[in-house]
Amino acid sequence: MRLFLAINLPPDVRRDILDATAPLRETAPEASWVDEQRLHLTLKFLGEQPAERLEDISAAVTGVAAQHRTIVLGLGGIGAFPNFRRARIVWLGVEQDPRLELLHHDVELAYEALGFELEGRPFRPHLTLARLQHRLPEDQLRKLSRAAKRVDLRTECDVQSIDLMQSELLPTGASYRRLVAAPLRGV
Repeated sequence: MRLFLAINLPPDVRRDILDATAPLRETAPEASWVDEQRLHLTLKFLGEQPAERLEDISAAVTGVAAQHRTIVLGLGGIGAFPNFRRARIVWLGVEQDPRLELLHHDVELAYEALGFELEGRPFRPHLTLARLQHRLPEDQLRKLSRAAKRVDLRTECDVQSIDLMQSELLPTGASYRRLVAAPLRGV
């Protein structure tokens, strides 16, 4: 099973994101845009795992979630990795929050104890909006950058759980299924 840990967004927030970013999709229709239902914040990618590890993996996420209170996730600002001149990923920003950083840190430690590698890069929370499989022409990348600057989206949502997700790669794209919703403690 291909697994990852995510913060899933409420339907109304996903809809707001889709509406606000419509001009980006019009500017670069050949990009692989993430479907509304699959918009999420990845906390940790676990990769292919045998079914017999599912119990330990589930227990770890439940244990971490129980140690943390509900977090308000602030969303806004469009960017690209590594940048818009050489864009490979278009993303929606997630405001830096010490509680989100601590949650991510605790996830890393819990899964390191299960034998998973620690993430070597700094945690840069974001929602992937699109992947660009092929480099776009320079003028189109400039248009995409200008369109991104015009997106006026600032929103918030309460994070109530960390979800253990299964990803299945299909010819039509990835299909996600929530296996475990590990609730945070509340306020």
